[in-house]
Amino acid sequence: MNKRVDVYIKNETKWQAEFKALRELALASGLTEDMKWGQPCYTLNNKNVFLIHGFKDYCALLFMKGALLKDPKGILIQQTANVQSARQIRFVNLQEITKKRSTLKAYISEAIKIEELGLEVPVKKASEFEVPKEILAKLKKTTGLLPAFKKLTPGRQRAWVLHFSAAKQEKTLDSRIEKAAPAILAGKGLNE
Repeated sequence: MNKRVDVYIKNETKWQAEFKALRELALASGLTEDMKWGQPCYTLNNKNVFLIHGFKDYCALLFMKGALLKDPKGILIQQTANVQSARQIRFVNLQEITKKRSTLKAYISEAIKIEELGLEVPVKKASEFEVPKEILAKLKKTTGLLPAFKKLTPGRQRAWVLHFSAAKQEKTLDSRIEKAAPAILAGKGLNE
């Protein structure tokens, strides 16, 4: 048991009971408990297997290589279309965790086996992602913006596309592209 996780759970206001139940399952697995990214994380030979985290509307177990899990119960969730490897199992109350206890143990065991075998999730390279036609059309509207965008490294292009694609409304997309134009024309990425 990691004392930092003790403090984290003690200070948790919304998901304390759920985190305690998930931690109990995690510790029973024999994995090493740590704190990473501000969350309780469970590792095997310093490799991250899963973590426990909470959000406004749910708490979750997040399996780092969840895309490799078989998921016979159909309970794994891909957070967004852009997440390639990790998968979550979400809970809104302690009863859900209690009800799924044996299933959670099985998923944890499988995640450990995947790590023991050294399996890796095949991930797309940044250059393999397609730029949506809608974004390309909007980039064309500003003189020189599309050619400047195409000169960016694949990773920079992908970061911009993910930023643009997250817009839920067309006016937000237009605004994001307008604000990004000077950086793109200067050959910069999203966070540069």
